[in-house]
Amino acid sequence: MTRRDILRLAAAGGAGFISEVAIGSSPGNGPPTTIPAFEWEAAAIADMRAAITSGRATAASLTQAFLDRIAAIDKNGPSLNAVIELNPDAASIARELDDKRRSGAPLGPLHGLPILIKDNLDTHDRMTTTAGSLALAGSIAPQDSFVVRQLRSAGAVIVGKTNLSEWANFRGEASTSSWSGRGGLTRNPHALDRNPSGSSSGSAVAVAASLCAAAVGTETDGSIVSPASACGVVGIKPTVGLVSRSGIIPISHTQDTAGPIARTVTDAAILLGVLAGTDPADPVTDQAPRNRHDDYTRFLAPDGLRGARIGVARKFFAAGSKAGPVLEAALRIMRDRGATLIDPVDMPSLEKLGDSEMEVLLYEFKAGLNDYLATLDPQAPVKSLADIIDFNQRNAARELPYFGQELLIKAQAKGPLTEQPYLDALEKCRRLTRAEGIDAAMDSSQLDVIIAPAGGPAAKTDLIYGDRDIGGSSSPAAVAGYPNITVPAGLVMGLPVGISFFGRAFSEPTLLKLAFAFEQATKAFTPPRFLETVG
Repeated sequence: MTRRDILRLAAAGGAGFISEVAIGSSPGNGPPTTIPAFEWEAAAIADMRAAITSGRATAASLTQAFLDRIAAIDKNGPSLNAVIELNPDAASIARELDDKRRSGAPLGPLHGLPILIKDNLDTHDRMTTTAGSLALAGSIAPQDSFVVRQLRSAGAVIVGKTNLSEWANFRGEASTSSWSGRGGLTRNPHALDRNPSGSSSGSAVAVAASLCAAAVGTETDGSIVSPASACGVVGIKPTVGLVSRSGIIPISHTQDTAGPIARTVTDAAILLGVLAGTDPADPVTDQAPRNRHDDYTRFLAPDGLRGARIGVARKFFAAGSKAGPVLEAALRIMRDRGATLIDPVDMPSLEKLGDSEMEVLLYEFKAGLNDYLATLDPQAPVKSLADIIDFNQRNAARELPYFGQELLIKAQAKGPLTEQPYLDALEKCRRLTRAEGIDAAMDSSQLDVIIAPAGGPAAKTDLIYGDRDIGGSSSPAAVAGYPNITVPAGLVMGLPVGISFFGRAFSEPTLLKLAFAFEQATKAFTPPRFLETVG
C-alpha cells in the first residue's frame, strides 16, 4: 500500500561535461529552450572533493556554479521550481570553508559541497522553515535541526531549501504531489508535464537535474523512495532512529525520518554516514548506536549480489504494468550476478492493516505538530493545528485552490496519544509489519532482503483530480520503521522506474551492499532530458 493508497482509503472512509542539449519546448508557448552546458553534470561527491583537493575548484566556485545552474534551469528555462528558497549566506559560507582549508584545519566529508534540504528541516539562519505552507511564511526556527548541524559539521554548504508536497503530503485527501501553497508546483525533469511524486519532490528533482551535489528528504510513507524512483535517482529511507527527527516538522514520530537522495548509491551512502547520529533531543536515537556507522561506503561491494537470498514481493508487481519488462530484467540481472531469488515471498499480515496506519498518523500528526509549533517564536501567527486550519480557510484562494485540508480536520478531531484507539492501532501496525510481516517473511525463507517495485513511471500532474496511483511498495518498511533503498532500474517510454530493497531494522549495510551491486550491474541512471512531454 502506497502513501497515495492511504489517502484514497481515508477519502473513502566522475565529473562529466556535456554540450548544450535542446529540449522540445519550454512549459509555455515560447521558442525551444536549451539547457546550458554544466561542468558538474551528474558529478559524484568524490569528483567534487578531488577537484577541491587539487585546486581545480573551490567551495566558492562550486557553490556559485550550482547557484548559476539553479538560476538557469530551476528559475528559468524549463523552470523546474524545485528550490523554494536560496540561502543568502551560501557564498560567504563557502568562502569561509575555503579559508578553513587553506589554514590546514581538518575537513569534513562534505567539505565545500552544495547541498539542498527539504523545507521541513529547521535552520536557524536567514532561511525560513515552512513545510510549504503560507501559514508558516517568515518562520525562523529557534535552532538548527540535528540533521542540519550534522551537515554543517561535515562542511556542507546548504545552498537552499527544496519545495515539497505541502505538510509533507498530509493535508488533503485528493492532493497533487509536489504542490505547496508557498512554493507552487515542481516539475519532473524527465518530462515537465509529469509529476515528480512526493513529498520530497523538490529534493529528488534537484538531484536528478544536478542542482546540488546531493539532497536531504524526509519520509513517513513513500516520501523519499517514491520521488527518487519517479525522478530516476537513489533514495534511502533509514531505519527510524538512525537519524534524529529533532527540528523536523513532523507527521508521525513512529514513522518519520530524514534520509539521503543522491545520483549514486555511493553518494547516498556518504550522506547517510553524515546524517546518522545520537541526539539527546530524540531518545529513539539511543537505540541505534551499536547499529550506526560513520562510513557506510565500506559496505559497498560490486559482487555483493553473489550468494544473496532475495525475496521477491510479487504482490507489488502490478499485472500488465508497463514497468513489467524493466522489473523482470532487473530480476534476471540479480540471478546472473549470483543471487538466489525466492519468488514469490508473501506477507499476508499486511492485508490485515486496514486503516490502522492512517489512524496512527492522524493522532501523531496533531500531537507532533502542536509540540513543534510550541517551539517557535511566541509571536508566530499560528500556534496550533487549529490555527493552521483556520488560516487555510481564511486564505483559501491561495492555500486551497486545488484540494482541501480534510486530513488536517480529521487530525484535529483526535484526542491525546493515551487514547485506546490510538494505542490499539499502533500495536497492530507494529505487529503486522514487523514480527508477523517483514521479519516473518525473512525468517521463513532465510532472506537477506526483500525487493519490490518502488513505483511505476511518473503520471501526468493533475491539479483537478489529484495524484494518479503509480503503484509502489513503501508501506511495509515505512509502517515498521525499517530501512528501504530505491535504485534506478530502467526507463519506460523515457520515464524512470526504480526498484526497492528493504529489510530488517538497521540492515542498512546489507541493503547498501546489494543495492550498490545492482547499480553497478545495470548502470541504469539516466540524466533527464527536460522534455515537455513523452508518449
